[in-house]
Amino acid sequence: MIWVTRARPKTDRIACPWLIRKFIDPEAEILYVPADRVLAIADEQGAHSFDAPGAEYTHRGSKCTFETLIDEFDLSADAALVRLAQIVHAADVSTGRDSDPLGAGLEAIGSGGLDVESDDHRLLERATFVYDALYAWCARHVARPA
Repeated sequence: MIWVTRARPKTDRIACPWLIRKFIDPEAEILYVPADRVLAIADEQGAHSFDAPGAEYTHRGSKCTFETLIDEFDLSADAALVRLAQIVHAADVSTGRDSDPLGAGLEAIGSGGLDVESDDHRLLERATFVYDALYAWCARHVARPA
């Protein structure tokens, strides 16, 4: 399936493709397009749109798109994903900035990524390691006895 979102991904638009490919649609093709073309291109391509105004999957209430996808695809039984969602939320949602101490670091990585990589698909490829590593950390973190 094709998934379409806005160009120049930072946090949610990197985290969501990672989530989609790891847990929802391993063969997903991600298209980064101009913001004003997301819905039209999704319609033309018969694709899913995400993290854009009016998209099929986007922020809902106080939740970022990553959290929306976890809800929509019933992935909340994975405690490591839920923990990762807290970090993504803190990095992506301005009103949630102080909700997780790791959010500021993830936001810095996302912003800095835009400065060091001009190709959105290469940026996604490079950032996949960050989300793999964070997910592994979250899995270890939630498995610790209290």
